[in-house]
Amino acid sequence: MTGAGIAVLLVLAALLLGSGYLLGRRAARPLRPSDVGTPVEHATFETLHTASLAAPPLRAGLTEESAGRSARRLRSLLGTDALCLTDRERVLVWDGAGHHHGKDVMDHVRGLLANGRDTAFDGGCGDLDCPLRWAVAVPLTVDNRVLGALVAYAPRESAVLARAAGEVARWVCVQLELAELDRSRTQLIEAEIKALRAQISPHFLFNSLAAIASFVRTDPEQARELLLEFADFTRYSFRRHGEFTTLADELHSIDQYLALVRARFGERLAVTLQVAPEVLPVALPFLCLQPLVENAVKHGLEGAVRLPGAPGAAPRPADAPLRITISALDAGSEAEVVIEDDGTGMEPARLRQILRGEGGASTGIGLLNVDERLRQVYGDDYGLVIETGVGAGMRITLRLPKYRAGVHGS
Repeated sequence: MTGAGIAVLLVLAALLLGSGYLLGRRAARPLRPSDVGTPVEHATFETLHTASLAAPPLRAGLTEESAGRSARRLRSLLGTDALCLTDRERVLVWDGAGHHHGKDVMDHVRGLLANGRDTAFDGGCGDLDCPLRWAVAVPLTVDNRVLGALVAYAPRESAVLARAAGEVARWVCVQLELAELDRSRTQLIEAEIKALRAQISPHFLFNSLAAIASFVRTDPEQARELLLEFADFTRYSFRRHGEFTTLADELHSIDQYLALVRARFGERLAVTLQVAPEVLPVALPFLCLQPLVENAVKHGLEGAVRLPGAPGAAPRPADAPLRITISALDAGSEAEVVIEDDGTGMEPARLRQILRGEGGASTGIGLLNVDERLRQVYGDDYGLVIETGVGAGMRITLRLPKYRAGVHGS
C-alpha cells in the first residue's frame, strides 16, 4: 500500500472513530481481555485490515468484477446501509439494503460525472420500510479524468458520512491510479520486448537456416539437431507470456543461439560457460541476457557498428576468432552474471551515448533496453556495469537479487 493510501486510511480511521461509526455501528462485540491496545489502535488496525482486503481487486481497475469483490468491504469501512460503485455508464455493483434504488443512481450522478464534484441528494423512495433516506456521491478520478462514482446511502443526512465517503473515495482513486500505472508498465515492457525481438536480425534467421541447409546432405544428423535448436530458440524468443524467466531458461536459450552461430562460423567462435547450479532458479526479466550475448557476437564476428560521425574501432579481420566467457556465480543474496568478450570494444564516450538513448535506431538497443529494464525492476543500483575500450573487448556485469517481491520466473 502506498504512503498516500495509508495516510488516507489513518484519516478515515480517526474520522470513523470520532463519529462512532467504527466502534458503534461495526464493532458490536466487546473487547476481549486478550485484546491489547487502545480503542484508537483497534480502530486503526481494523480499518487498515479491511482496506487491505479491498485493495487487490481494485488494482485490476474499475470493472464490474473488481467493484463486486471490493464493495462489501468498502461499505464495511463506512459502516453505511448501502453503497454502490458506478463507471461512467452504469451501476457496477450495489451492496446493502434497497437494491431498488439502483435504477435511479445514474440520474443522480450525471452532473458529478460531468463536473467531478461531490454531490448529496435525497435518497428517499416513498417506501416507509426502506432505511435509505439520504445519499452522498463522490467522483472516482485518475489524472483529472472521472472514471465513475462511489455512492453511500444512509437513513439520514450526515456530514461525517460525507467526509468519510470522500476519504474512502480518495483511497479507491489511489488504487485505480496504481492499476493504470500497472497497465502502462505492462504495455511499456511489452513494447521493450518487441524491440528486442526486432533486434533478432532477419539475416541471423536466414543465415541460420542456410547453415542448417548446408548440413542436410553432408551431415543429416547435425542438420536435424540444429533445426531443433533453431525451433526451440525461436519459440523461446517469441513466446507470448511471462514478463520474467529463470536464469536456467535464459542460459539455455543462449546456448541454442550460440550453437546456431557456431554452425556458421565454426572455430571463429569460442565460448566458455561457468555456472553455479544454485543460481539457476533465480528469476530475471525475460530476454535480459540474450541481447548482451547477441551484441558481442554481432559486433565481434560481424564487425563494429559506428555511430554516425563518431570515431570507432575498425571492423575485426575476417578470420579473427572471438572468445566469449559467460559466468553466473553465487554472490550471497545475489547472483552475479558476467558476459565478457575480446572483440572490438568501443570508446567509453560512445557507450555513454548509447546508455543515454542516443545510439540511433539500430545501435546499442540491447544494452539500453536491458539496462533500463533492470533498473525498473530492481532499482537504480542494479543497472549494467560495463567496462570497455577500443580494441579491448567488453565486460558486462549485472547483479540479480535471488528474491524480489513480484519477480517470479515462468
